[in-house]
Amino acid sequence: MSILVAYGSSRGGTEGLAGMVAEDLRDEGFTVDLCAAREVGRLDGYDAVIVGGALYAFRWHRAARRFVRRHAAQLRRVPTYFFSSGPLDDSATTKSIPPVKGVQALMRRVGASGHVTFGGRLSPDAKGFPASAMAKKLAGDWRDAEQVRSWVQSIATGLRSGVTQGV
Repeated sequence: MSILVAYGSSRGGTEGLAGMVAEDLRDEGFTVDLCAAREVGRLDGYDAVIVGGALYAFRWHRAARRFVRRHAAQLRRVPTYFFSSGPLDDSATTKSIPPVKGVQALMRRVGASGHVTFGGRLSPDAKGFPASAMAKKLAGDWRDAEQVRSWVQSIATGLRSGVTQGV
């Protein structure tokens, strides 16, 4: 089974999460392509798609939003999962954080099978406003490899069994 993991990331944290997702899927025995959402041309040949986007001010990364809108017809035909990256604290590991409204709308548009929110990352030397201001108080890395692995395992189980809803 061939899976595409596409991501929208400006500062590298979501790209890193997408890499963890891709690696864990490979460990589960799947063939996986990892690609920035803005670089994906066609979805032919993929049996499932995972799209990740960084959250900025309660909005999913622009490249992730555009990817979903551009490929909506194809995404409706294969199991599709979303993940968001954003909280700059441990809240994503202590409770389930639902998708923001814009992501919920995209999920409905393509019939996405599931969503998870992972903790984000902000480096202390983040450039640009407001990231540099936020970094003074909120710099850190809250991405949890075990949370990613658990989510990927639930997707793998669902894909193998043909049950892909609600992951």
